[in-house]
Amino acid sequence: MSPTRPAPAEPAAPVFRPAGFPFVKMHGAGNDFVVLDLRDGTAPPCARTAARIADRHRGVGCDQLVIVTPSPAGLADYGLAFLNGDGSESGACGNGTRCAAALLMEETGEAEISFESIAGVLDCQRNGDGSVAVDMGRPALDWQDIPLSEDRDTLHLGISEGPLADPAGVGMGNPHAVFFVDDAEAVPIAEIGPRLEHHRLFPERANIGVAQVKSRDRIRLRVWERGAGLTQACGSGACAAVVAAVRRSLTGRRVAVEVDGGELRIDWAEDDHVLMSGPTATSFRGTLA
Repeated sequence: MSPTRPAPAEPAAPVFRPAGFPFVKMHGAGNDFVVLDLRDGTAPPCARTAARIADRHRGVGCDQLVIVTPSPAGLADYGLAFLNGDGSESGACGNGTRCAAALLMEETGEAEISFESIAGVLDCQRNGDGSVAVDMGRPALDWQDIPLSEDRDTLHLGISEGPLADPAGVGMGNPHAVFFVDDAEAVPIAEIGPRLEHHRLFPERANIGVAQVKSRDRIRLRVWERGAGLTQACGSGACAAVVAAVRRSLTGRRVAVEVDGGELRIDWAEDDHVLMSGPTATSFRGTLA
């Protein structure tokens, strides 16, 4: 009888080695990203390497790394993951998704692209004006789904810090606390944001938004993002702000959101999905040192 031979080992996935690896630097309304194409199965960078790449003084510099991969479960055209500037993982990033979509639409010539992420499948399309839209899915409005550390009314979380009080809680792939204020510019969010990000009510930390309602169809928004800090735009934060505003009867369901880096258009559709549209741009391409 012939001896049983062991089955051939599966080839190991390529390891991520920064030196010489190509990247694309992009932004959506000033929210900037380093996009890495790992569709060949290369492992993503570890948290420490991601933080080095994101460092604005010693690396490329960005709010988040956007990682394009094969679709893990075959549910979409591609897979997508996000690493914050501190190396931690983000559940969703609307502007990063739109940037990756724009890049792949340019490559493939397609006008519609889908991504599989830990927040679900994200469908994207090119609009007639050249902007890119992403379906961010349904907002999470139950305290356990945001998540919060305890049962609270998510429309009135009952916490405060300095001049900020009475936020609404919304999950948009990331946990969000939205504070409505009279003047968004007057809030020292860079000082207050870190404390609220780590509030005990948010077991996974939270993005902290300050929203000024200008009219039924316009909001001014500034966001302190968990793991990234104060950014020029936050796509999931813009979606969360509009959802919170609608729930408090402050706006309609179609709202222009003014962010530091430009403007995003949010539509909370009747099927409960939140659609976000806005500009994308490629800043430069390079290779990691």
